[in-house]
Amino acid sequence: MTQPDLFSARDDGRLASGHLCLRRDQLQQWQALVASHQKAARLGESGHQRELFATAQTSLLPYGIDPFQLLPQPLSFWRWPESPNQGAAHYFVIDDAPHLPHSLLLYLGETGQAAQRWKGSHDCKAYLASYQQVLQTVGLAATVSVRFWCDAPLQRTARRAQESRLIQYWRPPFNREMQGHWRTPFTALAD
Repeated sequence: MTQPDLFSARDDGRLASGHLCLRRDQLQQWQALVASHQKAARLGESGHQRELFATAQTSLLPYGIDPFQLLPQPLSFWRWPESPNQGAAHYFVIDDAPHLPHSLLLYLGETGQAAQRWKGSHDCKAYLASYQQVLQTVGLAATVSVRFWCDAPLQRTARRAQESRLIQYWRPPFNREMQGHWRTPFTALAD
């Protein structure tokens, strides 16, 4: 199944200045498509392989991780005097805005240094800035947070393998692997 285009072939949603010019209904349709997939994945209805003897809902999810149940933290967490997140982790950037049909997992990543990951440059920061700018333009708001799962493997190769499986399962639109799948306009502006 292919995803519908967010824009028609003639109207790619960009102004001459390079800024996005999306209509509110286009943006909400895009958000609903992403939310629909992620809600189905969370409920184990996405067509992904299930465990034969799964008993709890979280055991249906890869590694038992439900990113939507993790503790939300502000994106500025790294400025705190002491970070509650230490060591190897997977992190999830989620929009919980009240207008959404279901919270959106926008990006997920892995790190060996959870307390340090967002210091400096990060592609996702630019994608989020574009996303929030477009939402503001159409009169919508974002309620974005980051959540950490700090039981990730210490070994980078194993952590990246987990990250890859999680990306394929949840399909977060800001991860490079999914940008073509969701026709994500926000990432092109930031690149």
